[in-house]
Amino acid sequence: MKKQTIQKIHIYGSVGSGKTTLAKKLSEITGIPYYEIDNAVWIRYPSGDIRRTDQEIERNLQSIVQTNSWIIEGVHTKDWVNQSWQHADVIVFLNTSYFTRTLRIIKRFIKQKLGIEKANYQPSFKLFLNMFKWNKQFEKVDKVRFLQITEMYKEKQIIINNRQDLNNWMNSLR
Repeated sequence: MKKQTIQKIHIYGSVGSGKTTLAKKLSEITGIPYYEIDNAVWIRYPSGDIRRTDQEIERNLQSIVQTNSWIIEGVHTKDWVNQSWQHADVIVFLNTSYFTRTLRIIKRFIKQKLGIEKANYQPSFKLFLNMFKWNKQFEKVDKVRFLQITEMYKEKQIIINNRQDLNNWMNSLR
C-alpha cells in the first residue's frame, strides 16, 4: 500500500481500545479530520443522549464518507457502517487485550469524574458499568462479528495487537 494513497482510515475496536486516541494522533500527523461514529449515532444533550434513526445515522456517515479524506473511529458493526469500510483505504482493528481495555475504562471514568478528561457524554456510574458489559460482549461476540463482516476487506485491514504493532504501523506511514 502506498503511503500517499491513505486518505481514508476506519479505526475499529472496543471501548477502551484506543480508537479515539489513535484517531486524534493520526489527525494531528496527517491533517486529516477525524470523526467519532458515536457522534453520528447520538444527538448529544446535557440531559442525556438520544439515538438517531438508522436512516439519519446512514446520512450522517455518508456525508463524511463522501469527502476526500477522513478518519472514522467506532465500534459499530451495523449495516450502515459498511459504506465506511467499503470506501476506506485502510481498516485498522485495535485488538487491544481485555485487561488493558478494562484498566483504561476505569482510568477514563476517574479522569472524567475529576474533570481532567472531557467526554461527549455524561460519565454516569450506570454508563461506567455498561462499559464493562460492552467490553465483555466485544470479546465474546463483537470481535468475531467484525472479522466475519470485514473478511471481504481483508487486503486493506491492519490488525494491531499491541504497542509494538502500533509503532510499526505508524512508522510505516511516515
